[in-house]
Amino acid sequence: MATGLEGRSVVVTGAGSGIGRATALAFAAEGARVLVADLNTDGAQAVVKEIEEAGGTAVAVTGDLSEQSVVDEVANTAVERFGGIDVLVNNAGIMDRMSALADVTDAEWERVIRVNLTAPFLLTRAVLPHMLAAGKGAIVSTASEAGLRGSAAGAAYTASKHGIVGLTKNLAVMYRGKGIRANAIAPGGTKTAIVVDADRAAHGPAALGPHFVNVGRLAEAEEQAAAIVFLASDAASNINGVVLPVDDGWSAV
Repeated sequence: MATGLEGRSVVVTGAGSGIGRATALAFAAEGARVLVADLNTDGAQAVVKEIEEAGGTAVAVTGDLSEQSVVDEVANTAVERFGGIDVLVNNAGIMDRMSALADVTDAEWERVIRVNLTAPFLLTRAVLPHMLAAGKGAIVSTASEAGLRGSAAGAAYTASKHGIVGLTKNLAVMYRGKGIRANAIAPGGTKTAIVVDADRAAHGPAALGPHFVNVGRLAEAEEQAAAIVFLASDAASNINGVVLPVDDGWSAV
């Protein structure tokens, strides 16, 4: 089935590694022009180089997407270089320490919420005027199994990913009459470079441990990317407000 992505302008956050990198490469393989946004300059530039060496078009913007100035740079660069923004992939995120609520520090809470929920809000708000002007657009966000259940992460991460689920559904309802679709994937365990800095003896990790028995196999980043590309493509033209588990059936257990 045709994806209709050739020539489209796509912004992918957290695109310097892991799921974001795989997603940027997958969009480029479909002929899309890709803005690679990441905190890590070397990682972002490496992905741009991969895309260009394969004959694609890409540009990097680096910085902390929880800062409005970086968000503005991402949106402005995509419009200036590619003429608009057709697809936004809110993928960048960080893990918490699997902390139970009583053990969550202010710093852990504020950083996780800022990166995982506020940054996608800021960037989505920045790109919406361009999508509305064009009368079309697709937004795909990376939620998590922790956005579907209470047993997949600590309090801060769980709250942030439930927030992404709510944001996605609200976007879908608010803008479905404007040609804009909003969906999300909910990855299960995936092979990436993310390391969880958790005290295994603390209450949170100890309480969560038994719930990971039926997690299923770890996904490849490319499997998550394939789901993101599908949801952004014309093949999913009537799919809106969906949170798609990509988790080897973990959510069904």
